Amino acid sequence: MQITEVTIHPSNEGLLRAYVNIVFANCFMIREIRVIRGPPGLFVSMPAKKQIDGTYRQIAYPANAETRNMIQRVIVAEYKKVVAGSDPVSNENQKANTK
Repeated sequence: MQITEVTIHPSNEGLLRAYVNIVFANCFMIREIRVIRGPPGLFVSMPAKKQIDGTYRQIAYPANAETRNMIQRVIVAEYKKVVAGSDPVSNENQKANTK
């Protein structure tokens, strides 16, 4: 399935670098994917819901490694394009710009 749209929302919340929405084949969207800065570099974290016991359960995820790698490559490349075109965005600046 082809990724037809990627929307990056930069953030500076600790290790979180951005929230991402992606659309597959113009018909299926996954929201709130996260771009995280880890020891080996940037990686993509799929959306998860916190359970009553404090653990997290992924609510959308790739069914195989090939798809996960494709999604990660596309998102990280788009993230790098977005941040290269602007200064890092702080939460204070985002809040000020929305008022």
